Amino acid sequence: MGVSRRDEVTSVIRRDPLLNSAAWLTGVAVLLLFVFSRSDNAQVQVFWAFQVPLDVLLAYSAWRVTRVATGPIRRFWRVLTISGSLFVIGDTTQAVTSMLSEGQWGTNGGTVQSTCFAVGLAMIVIAMLVHPHPHRSGRERLAFWLDSATVLVGGAVVAWVFTVGKDNAPAEDMVPRIAAGAVILTAAFASVKLILSGNAPMHKAAAFPMIGSAIFNGVGFFLAPEADGSLPAYVYAVRLLPSLLIAYGPRIQEIITGYDQTAFGSRKRKRYSLLPYGSIAVVFTSMIAVLRDGLQGDMGIRIWGVVVGLGAIVTLVAARQLVAFHDNTRLISELDDTLAELREHEIRLRHQAHYDGLTGLANRTYFHEQVAASLEDGEPGTVSLLLIDLDGFKAVNDTLGHAAGDTLLAGVADHLLASVRTGDVVARLGGDEFAVLLRDCDPPRAQQTAERILQNLEIPIAIGGDKIRAHASIGVAGAGGADDVESLLRAADLAMYAAKHHGKNCWRSYEPAMEAA
Repeated sequence: MGVSRRDEVTSVIRRDPLLNSAAWLTGVAVLLLFVFSRSDNAQVQVFWAFQVPLDVLLAYSAWRVTRVATGPIRRFWRVLTISGSLFVIGDTTQAVTSMLSEGQWGTNGGTVQSTCFAVGLAMIVIAMLVHPHPHRSGRERLAFWLDSATVLVGGAVVAWVFTVGKDNAPAEDMVPRIAAGAVILTAAFASVKLILSGNAPMHKAAAFPMIGSAIFNGVGFFLAPEADGSLPAYVYAVRLLPSLLIAYGPRIQEIITGYDQTAFGSRKRKRYSLLPYGSIAVVFTSMIAVLRDGLQGDMGIRIWGVVVGLGAIVTLVAARQLVAFHDNTRLISELDDTLAELREHEIRLRHQAHYDGLTGLANRTYFHEQVAASLEDGEPGTVSLLLIDLDGFKAVNDTLGHAAGDTLLAGVADHLLASVRTGDVVARLGGDEFAVLLRDCDPPRAQQTAERILQNLEIPIAIGGDKIRAHASIGVAGAGGADDVESLLRAADLAMYAAKHHGKNCWRSYEPAMEAA
């Protein structure tokens, strides 16, 4: 979505009547919880009564998203719709039960509500855990699970600190506490999985409230994990917030898909994550909290749980760093290969820009650049130019074909290269016209080079089953102090045409007047 469209969607979300109604409804519920803070029974009734409309919003919005989603994303939202429906059934049953009961306290539901909640939550967690990771290598999947495991272990340590050994509770009471903590941690872990995967089945604007729901679930549990005694109003309020947040997510996704039906959560995953290091910080904080209470009695059990968790996280982080090291090594190797390919490509492009494709000699543009540089750097009388034009080349093309003509041109190029020094530049200017730049070479020595070229051209060139001798006219020009590229080429051209006029297989020289003087 573009910037203007994004602003429009944000405005619609802020003004959405269902989202605003849900927020106001939750606000009223929180207010009533504090108003009835001296009546546990009334608090329980308020808590369950206000759950139902939030569950309805969750189920309805998830069903609306299901209608436009496809593939695995649609499967996830279908599961969320079914889970929301189970929440509606369970919480409605519990709300009716609470209205007809007395002496209630706490947020534990009855058999119907607990069963619906457990099944619905399990379906959501499983759906999040099995949501696919497309285009992910085995090492990347391993790194993802290591990151996720460190988060899960960190949460488990916190659960251990807050549940084990608290209030001198008997061992049999520890099992439901740890089980409840495990359910919440698993839900939080599944949420973290979607964050790390970069492939959440929802837009990030919808994902954040649902992740917040998992966080508040954990906070609500750890605020009061004990199984007996009345609860403060703020605990009820914190435990009510997850219902609002988990309903917000589907409604936001429904609004966004109304503008863009492809706006789900698939995006590029970062190659690093700070969450494992956050887990280390959480465990260290838990250790400090335990040490502050001392090591008497059950504190020893709690501190050992923290130490074991810390060791597990350090091991996981070390393994993750090893995977990252291998990933970095692979990336560096891939980068080196890419740079080598780019260098080769650059060399090919430069060669194509500077050299003739048929003969491999310098092309006209590059030859002009080299002549200009030599004239600028060289002393007068030290730069000479040969202009070579083949005689009778058209007849070869007409009688033997263009392929034979190309073979003849390539053979002439070889003869030219064999006739000059290493630092000289041989070029094909086009057609059957060639040129040679002679650096540190006065006209007399340039004439010797021209003679050597004519001698080498006497060597026959094999074309198919025939052997053909190339004939050429050569113009020789020496540069004076006032010459530029064009004037030097023009002088060589005049000398070459004089050679043609004089007769076949010969050369003529042009020397500047200032040098003759």
